[in-house]
Amino acid sequence: MTRRMHTSRTRLYVPAMGTLLCLSLWLFAAGKGICGPKASSELKLKEIPFKIVYETYRNTNGKENWELYLINADGSNPVNLTNSPNVDEMYPHASPDGRRICFVADEQIGRQKVRNVYYMNIDGSGRVKVAENARQACWGPDGKTIAYLKGEFERYTIKDFATKGLFFYDIETGKHRKHPNKNLHHLYNICWSAAADWFLATVHGGMGFKHANLAFEANGTKVFDLTKYGVTGCRPDCSGDGNKITWGLSDWDLCVGKFGLASGAPRVTGVRKVVNCGKKDEVYHSDFSPDGRYITFSHGPKATEMVGGKAPGWNICVSDMDGNWTVVTKDGNHNKEPDWVPIRTARH
Repeated sequence: MTRRMHTSRTRLYVPAMGTLLCLSLWLFAAGKGICGPKASSELKLKEIPFKIVYETYRNTNGKENWELYLINADGSNPVNLTNSPNVDEMYPHASPDGRRICFVADEQIGRQKVRNVYYMNIDGSGRVKVAENARQACWGPDGKTIAYLKGEFERYTIKDFATKGLFFYDIETGKHRKHPNKNLHHLYNICWSAAADWFLATVHGGMGFKHANLAFEANGTKVFDLTKYGVTGCRPDCSGDGNKITWGLSDWDLCVGKFGLASGAPRVTGVRKVVNCGKKDEVYHSDFSPDGRYITFSHGPKATEMVGGKAPGWNICVSDMDGNWTVVTKDGNHNKEPDWVPIRTARH
């Protein structure tokens, strides 16, 4: 199993003296994380008007498989969007208008299992195949373009970083185009900025990096390592307004920071921990709510956190920006990879 590259406070990589101030501020804020969940009433989850979609492994019509579920922010009103016992649907991402979801599907084609990218309507109807042997897709801010990573090998694998090349798919024309940077390799967890000009992603053993969080141009070839700003760990996500970033610092800590381009290049400041589990359990897969006031994430005992990896006892959680968090699913059915759905629902 591929684990996140850990960064302890005593072994933090400091590439230049100019980064000491940023890292010192991060160390000061590191102790503010919350080590246990709060009561859901303290977060007023029923007042959050957005939904959450996530992957879950459960029994569907007598067969265990991965499905996509949609819930309210407090975990109520769960709906199975896929109901397909012969296909494993995972890694959902909602479009900016909340009308559609892109996702990966592990399908049996002949004797081979293949991971493909699809999108569908928010109610589970109108499924459209985007690309074969593809993975970890996300939406462009226009809601009409899906970016996806191509599988590195023909042979099936659940390794997140087994990717080579990034492509764009236009849902109106059905046409594909390749990203201008032909060197994109071993990326995972891509996130497209609100202004459409940058991607965030983690790289593992590719592009000259051992393991790093990167920002790279959506329409160019420039790549920037965010390590010097204390953005170590993996799986970065950008807020809807493009001004904040969240990621997993380690298996037990989730961070947030301010993301800016004032210097003409990506820069992260104000780095601080927002969730800390004290190594009792793990936290992964953080995602900003559409209004930037909350994050949702996965939480549970040590498991295979990758897409398609089993995670018994894991549930979906919600946290505010002060580190007050609670568990919103209770069944522990390998609930992972949550993504906020930016549709406003009637308050319940």
